[in-house]
Amino acid sequence: MDYSGMDMRGKVCLVTGATNGIGRVTALELAKLGAQVVIVARSQERGQAVLDAIRNQTGNDSAEMLLADLSDQAQVRKLAADFKARHDRLHVLINNAGVLNFRRRQTVNGLEMTMAVNHAAYYLLTHGLRDLIVASAPARIINVASDAHYRGVIDFNNLQSKGPYWGMRTYSNSKLMNVMYTYALARRTAGTGVSANVVHPGLVATGFAHNNGPLVSLGMRLIMAPISLTPEKGADTLIWLAASPEVEGVSGKYWYQRQALRSLETSYDEAAQERLWQATKELVGGDPAA
Repeated sequence: MDYSGMDMRGKVCLVTGATNGIGRVTALELAKLGAQVVIVARSQERGQAVLDAIRNQTGNDSAEMLLADLSDQAQVRKLAADFKARHDRLHVLINNAGVLNFRRRQTVNGLEMTMAVNHAAYYLLTHGLRDLIVASAPARIINVASDAHYRGVIDFNNLQSKGPYWGMRTYSNSKLMNVMYTYALARRTAGTGVSANVVHPGLVATGFAHNNGPLVSLGMRLIMAPISLTPEKGADTLIWLAASPEVEGVSGKYWYQRQALRSLETSYDEAAQERLWQATKELVGGDPAA
């Protein structure tokens, strides 16, 4: 991938889901470009391994790690507070962490797990850091979605996916939420110097969905391996959106392979975006920062 002409020296970047796949590659490449990268990990051991790799492969010793389980709202709030206690600037926030569950699971807050991690955590972390991001402008917020959103439907009477549970349907719905949320966020940050964009990284060969057990893990590897992108190719658009001067000030777009594409037609419904915004605010307890 070509990142010539991109210079991230003096920039602070926060990357969730950074212990594997595209998150790990994104953190590594941004560090190569000179950024001070803060990775978010659930596991101290896995996070430290990535931190060591970043430092060893880039010579950039400024990388840091913060620990959080993004399914737990208290930990997401603490993550934002811990970051702000250490840093007075945040130039790039990349909401990348995500899950796919093939059976319905609940978080400690009583929310359906896929929606909670893939959407509510994006919302809660972003708004916990929003004042800092605005104060650091020009700054960028990048949310990772999927082309699965084209199969998504937002049922405002059942955001928790109660009743018969289909993992891929719930995942697709959560990715549509990512797209709609990003568009609503872009309207709110207009004129502040903060851009908000959403990305489909492509079908990437990672450990994604392997939390569903060894048989599912094996099946995913066998099915995806012949048709998947490498994590390096999947991460390319995230890195480009974070670092390229070409997209300075560009906001409210859905991207794939460095191209702005048309997302699902229903995702442009501003009334639905606002309804989702308010519903999400209620799901996270009406957080005053949101």
